[in-house]
Amino acid sequence: MVGDAIKRRKIGKEPDNSEISGLVSAIVPVHNSERYLAEAIESVLAQTYPCHEIIVVDDGSTDRSAHVAKRFGAAVRYVFQPQAGAGAARNRGVELAEGGFFAFLDADDLWTEDKTQLQLAAFAADPELDVVFGQTEQFYSPELDPAVKNKTYRRPGLMPGYLPQAMLVRRPAFERVGSFETSWRVGEFINWYLRATEVSLRMVMLSDLVLRRRLHQTNQGIRERGAATDYVRILKAALDRRRNLE
Repeated sequence: MVGDAIKRRKIGKEPDNSEISGLVSAIVPVHNSERYLAEAIESVLAQTYPCHEIIVVDDGSTDRSAHVAKRFGAAVRYVFQPQAGAGAARNRGVELAEGGFFAFLDADDLWTEDKTQLQLAAFAADPELDVVFGQTEQFYSPELDPAVKNKTYRRPGLMPGYLPQAMLVRRPAFERVGSFETSWRVGEFINWYLRATEVSLRMVMLSDLVLRRRLHQTNQGIRERGAATDYVRILKAALDRRRNLE
């Protein structure tokens, strides 16, 4: 099991290929999220099926995000890069990751404690799967100003989580699709997902809750409203690729 592989790794034994294939690498990009980062990391550490490693990629933060990550000591591998965007930060985490599965968590969101266990169970039930998603729910961050809260819509109940934070993907499947595109200010995951469908990855959406998405004043969707045209360009690029294949 993963827990046994982690124990063996700690006493100096390098994992063999069969061990690596069952290890989960959790990759957490962060940019100026010192307020929320500790909670995100704690939600990874609380997994009932432990992750092999937690890689925090600091995308040019100027706040105390580094201090927060380093407080966790050896439980977290912290790396810094000049600001290049969430996609580039995830790509850096993938480059460093050792596991056979990749899981991503934004620094302001939270995993449910059984996320990895539920998703790995789905892989065990169907070894042909490449990607497993799960349900998400939104919540208002406690410090959110009431005036902003009243203007911020929170969709009630669960919704399908076609998001990197709600995904678990096999390493070979991720490599078939390739890295996240770094030229988009928003929508880099939509681009990756469309490319994943183009190479016919086998995907499933669980009915279980795996991710809680925090609504706060500095959400990327609020900060980057001006970049909404990126979505149109991403869809156009996908259509162009399909035409070229016809």
